[in-house]
Amino acid sequence: MRTIRVISIGTGNPDHLTLQAVAALADVDVVFMLDKGADKDALAALRREICVRHIRKDFRLAAAADPPRDRRPADYAGTVEAWHAARADRLERLIADNLGAGEVGAFLVWGDPALYDSTLRILDRILAHDPAAFAYAVIPGISSVQVLAAAHRIPLNRIGGPVHVTTGRAIAGGLPPGDGTTVVMLDADPTFDHLDPELIIHWGAYLGSADEILRSGRLGTVGPEIRRVRAEARARHGWIMDIYLLRRPDGG
Repeated sequence: MRTIRVISIGTGNPDHLTLQAVAALADVDVVFMLDKGADKDALAALRREICVRHIRKDFRLAAAADPPRDRRPADYAGTVEAWHAARADRLERLIADNLGAGEVGAFLVWGDPALYDSTLRILDRILAHDPAAFAYAVIPGISSVQVLAAAHRIPLNRIGGPVHVTTGRAIAGGLPPGDGTTVVMLDADPTFDHLDPELIIHWGAYLGSADEILRSGRLGTVGPEIRRVRAEARARHGWIMDIYLLRRPDGG
């Protein structure tokens, strides 16, 4: 039986790997990657560094070009569905062509595989088409949500309060009611203009890496600075991964 391991590698620091992840990497034969283009070479390089450091045998890299998709579609759900289908098609062929009987393959996932990542959904698509293609296991790890809270030295939740993890698209109409914490991921163009300027924001980009950037404070004060710093960093690196946390001031 062919086996695949979906392994969390954290958010940019090779030391984010758990002991379970290190053990899971040791006997991997093939590492699968979707090539996101030259502007994401730094992400691929980190994966290669992790492989060289922790895989204890000769291994192979198998890559396919990541299918393109519209980042501002009129039909978001339909566009993502088509993108996942295209990814599944490419990865099904990549696995069939590169993973032999009895071998172990791995996907090294940025952050935690359970949180805003498509790998598990795509592997399930492949198995729905061919249930005998492979068996797979998931190795959890450190997410950007955890790293953001640690970097700002804050508890994620207020005492007895909820934590709402969502996307920039989902807060277009405002934040959920109440005094909980809202963590926002996948916000390609944060504007903040529609939100209460008295909110407190904790923002971070390139978390866990040498390029980490942090800002925090009253949204009406630091929001414009975050947009400026974010745009400059994206132009400098060619890509950006960031996340932010919002909540009302204590007692508000």
